[in-house]
Amino acid sequence: MSATIIDGKAIAAEVRGRVAQDVADLTAVLGLPPGLAVIRVGEDPASKVYVTNKRKAAAQVGVRSWEYALPEETPREELLDLIGRLNRDREVHGILVQLPLPSHLDETEIINAVAPEKDVDGFHPLNVGRLWSGAPGLVPCTPAGIMELIRRTGVDPKGRRAVVIGRSNIVGKPVAALLLAAHATVTICHSRTADLPAVCREGDILVAAVGRPHLVQGDWIKPGAVVIDVGINRLPDGSLTGDVNFAAAREVAGWLTPVPGGVGPMTIAMLLANTVKAARLQAGAAL
Repeated sequence: MSATIIDGKAIAAEVRGRVAQDVADLTAVLGLPPGLAVIRVGEDPASKVYVTNKRKAAAQVGVRSWEYALPEETPREELLDLIGRLNRDREVHGILVQLPLPSHLDETEIINAVAPEKDVDGFHPLNVGRLWSGAPGLVPCTPAGIMELIRRTGVDPKGRRAVVIGRSNIVGKPVAALLLAAHATVTICHSRTADLPAVCREGDILVAAVGRPHLVQGDWIKPGAVVIDVGINRLPDGSLTGDVNFAAAREVAGWLTPVPGGVGPMTIAMLLANTVKAARLQAGAAL
């Protein structure tokens, strides 16, 4: 068996195409395009690249974006004041605070300050509660992208066993909630899970999101399973690899995401989709 590779780049391009049409339709109704404000504090090189890529993608689909680049030493009060102003700005439909923040800032406090209806990252406690209760809301971008990748395989999660390795608030927990909502039977694994390989072998769908290169070996995978590799790990030679041993997994899995080119491109695509969704919700349910 050789797994079918799930092309995240191609699927993300299709999602962006749909978003561009949604942006055009919404702009015709609202009289202005959806707007995304991105806040970056400090000079973290990776954060700079991420923000640049997000704004470039936004421009390509017609979403307006603004970057607020603040000094590393920005006081808490100043950042909260900026978020408050953006919360009140009717031209801003989505607000994204680029993480990580400098150590003197409380990430939880800052995330909670973003208005839930503008929380395009889906991190606000109100949106988290909506996700787990099955109510409509803004869903974290990477988990939403993972679900789109699974959908494209044609494998319906309903009635299947899904195993998620990792329990972060950004990926592990929300993707488990989405799989549960799709009627899968979900197991969340972590560093204290006993006999992790045996648990993984039960998964018709396996999502690896722990940030440990090549943690998941081929003999951890149920033959024919859908394997979604969320990990992005940089090796000493500078190359990127995932949490799954790609070469070994390819011989066992039915479907498999590569790293890079799998989950990564979907995250920005779903961010744009969330921005449009936020604009529509703020304009009224009729839209």
